[in-house]
Amino acid sequence: MDQLFRKIYNHPLFTSTDMLEIVSLHKRVILPKNSFLLEEGKTANAYYLIEKGLIRFYVHDYNGNEITTQFICENEIANEVSSLFQRIPSIQNIQAVTDAVVWKIDFEDFQHLYHTMESVREWGREWMSAQLFQIQQRSIEMITQSASSRYLHLMEYRPQIIQQAPLKQIASYLGIADTSLSRIRKEIVVS
Repeated sequence: MDQLFRKIYNHPLFTSTDMLEIVSLHKRVILPKNSFLLEEGKTANAYYLIEKGLIRFYVHDYNGNEITTQFICENEIANEVSSLFQRIPSIQNIQAVTDAVVWKIDFEDFQHLYHTMESVREWGREWMSAQLFQIQQRSIEMITQSASSRYLHLMEYRPQIIQQAPLKQIASYLGIADTSLSRIRKEIVVS
């Protein structure tokens, strides 16, 4: 647990006193596979640090198909930012792909930290900037890279997803059909 908090709340302004208060406001939650952290239409009231397991965000397309928009791996944060901070119903679902252990911090507790600690404000700004950069990079990669390149990138930088997520979820995340992903995987094994 200590490693998880040190990795996620990694900022030079955090003091040991800050960290003690931050950690004290998180609650450990054990999630069975397929359980929800947030369902479409509900407003997010917390965000989660992922200690163990794999989490996914997904939406339903115009035909009702599930489309995975994001995977959250161990030592990352699952946070439906627009729902949480704008206090609006989510258009996404957040679901455990595997059994998971997460640390939940309620919105009110985070707001308390944000308004009383400069270190949390600075950390929050940096985290949000990093998230915006990642979203922009993913958008560009979806347009400029081939499906094979996107899959290889996922294999190299986020192997937990390849190892733990069902093929259908990976394919929808990559923006391709299951059959195309099967073909890509076969081509990679052969080469």
